Amino acid sequence: MISFTNLSLVLLAYMMGSIPSAVWIGKLLYGVDVRDYGSGNAGATNTFRVLGKRAGLPVLILDILKGFVAVKLVWLTAKYLPDTQQFVNLELSLGLAALIGHIFPVFAGFRGGKGVATLLGILCAVHIGAALICIGVFMVTILLTHYVSLSSMLSALTFPISIMFIYHETIPGLNIFAMFVCVLVLITHQKNIERLLSGDEGKIAFQAGSKFS
Repeated sequence: MISFTNLSLVLLAYMMGSIPSAVWIGKLLYGVDVRDYGSGNAGATNTFRVLGKRAGLPVLILDILKGFVAVKLVWLTAKYLPDTQQFVNLELSLGLAALIGHIFPVFAGFRGGKGVATLLGILCAVHIGAALICIGVFMVTILLTHYVSLSSMLSALTFPISIMFIYHETIPGLNIFAMFVCVLVLITHQKNIERLLSGDEGKIAFQAGSKFS
């Protein structure tokens, strides 16, 4: 059975993931709901597009941090030893709750983002080695193509490969989570895939200004 403590931590992780940094920063500092412009997502990429890097960078950092910190809530319980299957499974549950919170935030009418930045924070907290490989793939891809969506998807594909074939992790929950991450990112980027195939996908441009400033 799931203990009350674990259930409380999972709920707290969801609440942390639900913090809509893109929506709050856009509304408080610019009087703009980023979900009404660009891709319509409440995430860092759309914030960069709509409001520029002065808004996009804080959103990116906050979204990464909330995923990372949510996973680290595992240390509020002393029930499990680090690196054991039970410990890792609780980490993954907390990370998944935070990711769901970002995509369906209770504080923003359940209209969130795709969760890539929050997912990065989760991966860094769960397995820093595999996360660094994913970051490397993302950086190389975006420098070569300027497509955030393609970079995100290739990074997601890299995660299960790194977990299973580079680090040879044996905890079943971690391997399942790695594959889930890959599938989730591909599903949430379905429209981006269609635009990439048709040549209509927009490239990111990191500009200092904002059309709303």
